[in-house]
Amino acid sequence: MRTARPKRRRPQIHAGTPVWLFDLDNTLHHASHAIFPAINTAMTQYIIDALQVERDEANRLRTGYTQRYGATLLGLARHHPVDPHDFLKVVHTFPDLRAMLRSERGLKRLVDALPGRKIVLTNAPEAYALDVLKELGIERLFERVIAIEHMRDRRNWRAKPDHAMLRRAMRDAHVHLADAILVEDTRSHLKNYRRLGIRTVWIVGHLPQPRRPDGSLSRLPGTGRPHYVDRRIRSLKSLRLGTRSGRPNGQLTEQKQGRQTCSLSASMTRT
Repeated sequence: MRTARPKRRRPQIHAGTPVWLFDLDNTLHHASHAIFPAINTAMTQYIIDALQVERDEANRLRTGYTQRYGATLLGLARHHPVDPHDFLKVVHTFPDLRAMLRSERGLKRLVDALPGRKIVLTNAPEAYALDVLKELGIERLFERVIAIEHMRDRRNWRAKPDHAMLRRAMRDAHVHLADAILVEDTRSHLKNYRRLGIRTVWIVGHLPQPRRPDGSLSRLPGTGRPHYVDRRIRSLKSLRLGTRSGRPNGQLTEQKQGRQTCSLSASMTRT
């Protein structure tokens, strides 16, 4: 039985206040460690059972729908007689969730130190997202969780990086796109939403290191910064509340190799 939702901070809505839109998996925690492999296995098995296909075909559908629609669920709901709610529940239920989670040390302090409003924006289901946030001890830091159930419209399921969905979600949350900062590990989401004027932070520290065809490790993800990424960071430690004379000054800075660089909020100007 899931616990009741915790009381979250009441948002202080003022134009110009930064609004942090945090992805969940591989952003607030290291999903590639155990959770993503478990989800992928569960999705593949669900497709095998529901559609009566071979494992190779199930894997092809799972990865293909993710690439095409942003989430496997959207392809299954559009092309197959699958119960979306059952699918989400089955593939995101983990009795040993706590043991599977890995996150940065001091995560709560790091997130809490950021000025402005904080929202979770995830293609995962709400129940799973709330469980993860609770286990991480940061559920009260976010004013709301925008999960995949909240992204659907009257006719269709939607997910990141859908433009209409984000505009609607931000309107419902009283967020001006000019005030939003998306912290996300998936580059395609950052690329699509940068076009809307949202500032973007690409976090790469939890991404799996790719391998070359010969099996050797390729360069670490994030050694370059695409033009649609305003900031690339390896850790949330790189986003911190700036200080002036020991007191917060409301600016966000990026730390690199022990040195303070330019203000994130000031330097993320739009062209």
